[in-house]
Amino acid sequence: MQSLISKYNIPGPRYTSYPTVPYWDEAGIQYNSWIESVKKSYRESNQDEGISLYIHLPFCESLCTFCGCNKRITKNHNVENPYINAVLKEWDLYLELFEEKPIIRELHLGGGTPTFFKPESLNLLLEGILSKGIIPKNHSYSFEGHPNNTTKAHLEIMNKHGFERASYGVQDLDFKVQKTINRIQPFANVKRVTEDSRSTGYDSISFDLVYGLPHQTIDSVAHTIEKVKELMPERIAFYSYAHVPWIKGNGQRGFDENDLPSADEKRTLYETGYELLLKAGYKEIGMDHFALEHDSMYQAMKQKMLHRNFMGYTASKTQLMVGLGVSSISDSWYAFAQNVKTVEEYYEVLDLNKIPIFKGHELNDEDLIIRKHILDIMCHYETEWNSKDKQHQSVLDALPRLHEIEADGFIEISHNRLTVTEKGKPFVRNICMAFDAKLMRNKPSTQLFSMTI
Repeated sequence: MQSLISKYNIPGPRYTSYPTVPYWDEAGIQYNSWIESVKKSYRESNQDEGISLYIHLPFCESLCTFCGCNKRITKNHNVENPYINAVLKEWDLYLELFEEKPIIRELHLGGGTPTFFKPESLNLLLEGILSKGIIPKNHSYSFEGHPNNTTKAHLEIMNKHGFERASYGVQDLDFKVQKTINRIQPFANVKRVTEDSRSTGYDSISFDLVYGLPHQTIDSVAHTIEKVKELMPERIAFYSYAHVPWIKGNGQRGFDENDLPSADEKRTLYETGYELLLKAGYKEIGMDHFALEHDSMYQAMKQKMLHRNFMGYTASKTQLMVGLGVSSISDSWYAFAQNVKTVEEYYEVLDLNKIPIFKGHELNDEDLIIRKHILDIMCHYETEWNSKDKQHQSVLDALPRLHEIEADGFIEISHNRLTVTEKGKPFVRNICMAFDAKLMRNKPSTQLFSMTI
C-alpha cells in the first residue's frame, strides 16, 4: 500500500466544482451572460428545489496559520454593520433578477469567522435576507462557529431564524499543534458550545478535524478523536491539511515545513483517524466526511441524494447557488461566477449597483457532461455512460487513463459503468482526475493544487 500511496500522492483538485477554478476560461464571463444564466436557472428550479445561499463573512480576530480561507484579520468590530449592509445590497441586486420570492432551501454562513459578528449584527443580516424569501419546511440552515467565541446568544439568534445545524472548527486538541497553528481552544470550550447548541435546538453538530498538521502524531489524532467521542457530533469532516503557501501567502508559512508529517506519516494519521471514527459508530459519507446513521447526511447518501458544491457535501441539491460577500462563488449549474476578493473592491462595485463578480466560467456541453461524472464519483462512488446525457468523446478518452487505476484495485469497470472499490475510496480525487479533460489537456507547470493524500 505504501508504494501506491507514493505513486498516487500527486497534486490534485478537491472537485467542489468542475471545471476547477484554475481552469475557468481566462476571458471570464460577461456580466450580462452571468445575469441571464442566473435567471434561466431560477426559472427552471425555484418551484421544485428553491435556491441555496452561501454568505461569506471574512473577519477574524487572529490568523490561524493553517487556514486557506479568504479572511480579513481585525479586532475592529466597527466593520460589522457596513459589511452587512453591503451583503444585503448584493442580495437586493439578485432579487431583482427573480420573478417572485425565492424559496431559500439552503443557507450557510461561512468565513472567516461568522461568530466574529455580534449576535445583534447577525440578527440584522438574517432578517434582511430571510424576510425577502420563503422558508420551506424542509430547509437546511447552518453556520460555521469558533468554539471560543460562539455564545448562547449567537445560537439563540440563529436558531430563531431556522438554523438547526452548527459546524465547529476543532482541528486537533493537542496543545502543541494548536499553538503552532495559532488556534488555541481548550476542549472545555468545544464541550460548552456543543452542549449549548443542543440545548438551544440544534439537531446536527459538525466538527472539522484536520490531519497532516505540523507536529501532529498518531497519539494526538487518537487523543482528539477519543475526546470527540465524548460529545458524538452528528457529522465529522476529517480533512487533509492543504499546504498551499504559494497560493495563500505568508499565513501558511507560520511554521517550519519540516514540522509537517511526511506523506507516509500523513497517510498513517488518516488511517488511524478513519479506523477510530468507524469504531465509534460513524459511517463514511464521501471524501473526508463521516456521519451518524440518524443524520440527514447519511440518509442522503443512502438515498443517493448527496450533492457536492462550493460549500462541500450537502444533503440536498439546488440547481442555483448564490454566493454573497467577498470572494463568494455562485453556481447556476450552467456557469460559475466569483466575487471580488477584497472588502474595498466589494464596496466599490456595489456602489455602482452591480453584482460584484470579477471572474467566471460558462460551461459548454463537454463541461456539463464531465461535471456529472465527477459529481457521481464524488457523491456516490460510481458513474455510468450508458445514457446520452453522460456520453462524450472526452469520456471515451478517459477510459485508457483508468486502466492502471483499475489494475491497482481502486475501481471496477464493466458494462459502461465505473464503481469505486473500498480500497479506492481514499484515492477518489485521483479517479476524478482521469475524467478531468481540462487538466489532461493542460497539465500545470507549477503546483496549483494540494497533494491528494
